[in-house]
Amino acid sequence: MTSKPKAPILADSLRAFGLEALPVEAVMATALRNGGALAELFFEDTASTRVVIEGGRIDKVVDGIDRGCGLRVIFDNRQVYGYTTDLTERGLTQLAETLASAVHAKAPSPSRDIEWGPMRKPDAVIAAHRVLRSPRALPLSDKVELARRGEAAARAILPGARQVTAIVLDSLRKILILNSDGVVARDEKTYLQAVVQVVGEKDGRVETAYESDGGYVGLEFFDTVTPESIGETAARRVQILLDAKPAPAGTMPVVLAAEAGGTMIHEAVGHGLEADLACNGLSVYQNKVGKPVASPLITVLDDGTMPGRRGSYAYDDEGTPSQKNVLIENGVLKGYLVDRLSAMKFDLPATGNGRRETFRSKPIVRMTNTYIAPGKDDPEQILRDTKYGVFVKAMGGGQVNTVTGDFVFAVTEGYLIREGKLGEPIRGATLVGNGPRVMEIVDRVGNDLGFATGTCGKDGQGAPVTDAQPTLRIPELTVGGEVPMETYFAKPNG
Repeated sequence: MTSKPKAPILADSLRAFGLEALPVEAVMATALRNGGALAELFFEDTASTRVVIEGGRIDKVVDGIDRGCGLRVIFDNRQVYGYTTDLTERGLTQLAETLASAVHAKAPSPSRDIEWGPMRKPDAVIAAHRVLRSPRALPLSDKVELARRGEAAARAILPGARQVTAIVLDSLRKILILNSDGVVARDEKTYLQAVVQVVGEKDGRVETAYESDGGYVGLEFFDTVTPESIGETAARRVQILLDAKPAPAGTMPVVLAAEAGGTMIHEAVGHGLEADLACNGLSVYQNKVGKPVASPLITVLDDGTMPGRRGSYAYDDEGTPSQKNVLIENGVLKGYLVDRLSAMKFDLPATGNGRRETFRSKPIVRMTNTYIAPGKDDPEQILRDTKYGVFVKAMGGGQVNTVTGDFVFAVTEGYLIREGKLGEPIRGATLVGNGPRVMEIVDRVGNDLGFATGTCGKDGQGAPVTDAQPTLRIPELTVGGEVPMETYFAKPNG
């Protein structure tokens, strides 16, 4: 395998990583010596800082740089993967030799010149993600102060809190992807996130709330969302839970506020639309493209190009440009989220959803910013038209079986609905149901949209994501609680 000498795009990209002397074509040739369809090099250089304030004191400060390279060989619709922090010719060649020994392809790798070039340079996406004030330039003492502000604000709301933990973390992640198809992709991602967790106690009962915000943003983020607002939200939620009534148990109408974010759509639907699950018999959505899978009111999108959102990027971790993917449109399944391996295995177009936690991890199919598109209903009217049930303002974690679509989610802030108005706060509620069934019976979709940031776990890897949804009404959903629903709704009638 050869390439044209000193291809400008390749030379410039390697130079940006200080690797201009690295013979990447030779490394790929070594990796493919026993056959294979693709060799891929993933270089990463991440500088990050994490500040933790707990109990009014600095609990932890972590600041450092992580740099290395992952190498993957795809053959016969399978893959082998390895990584190294030795970014010399010798280190990468040894890695390539190790992987090649594990490859036993049915056919030899095609001999061809590499024509280096970008798949598509997403200039508009890169420009939209450019941060104004990099948190990497902020002194460590100022980052500590940001965390202190979040912790102090939470304690001001709930002076008797058992524990308050405030975290500010930021990173600058630079990646370079090269593969034997000639793909060259570079990206830089500046992440900033603030987190406050509050633990409170009343009459021997402990309640916890967690609030997080941030994304692919710079310090300008704090011009609108402050550490104080994050800390106050977490503390107020604990305060509400400590005074809340036990949740009702039974099947009833549930209104999910836009503020709840898209936890349900992410977990109960989104994972089932990832091609490594959907095309391998591990999803309820297998073989349903083109078929109705939800209410005509439901449109689901996954959009990695959204400016500033935590799940956004210019290129995914395989060098495919991010894009806006319509997954469900007016209730009809339109397609899946696809990484490069799934694209080759199932003859599908890659959608820019191949992601990995670090260079130590192989890429897998992951969501980016997943959301239900807004509808036409006034959110306040949705509530007024719901005579009884549960109003969910904030969602917690949960479990989902992607094969069946069954889920269980915790409600971290919820209220009774009484005659179309918000009633008393409740605690200990869970939502139990089936994702496809819930999506089929949603009968009201608000014209608003609320976002929630988080880290999605899959196959032992974490990935930054954003979820979102408008206000939704589910006319029948099982709520797990401590008391019979008749305790609060003596004569449910609509």
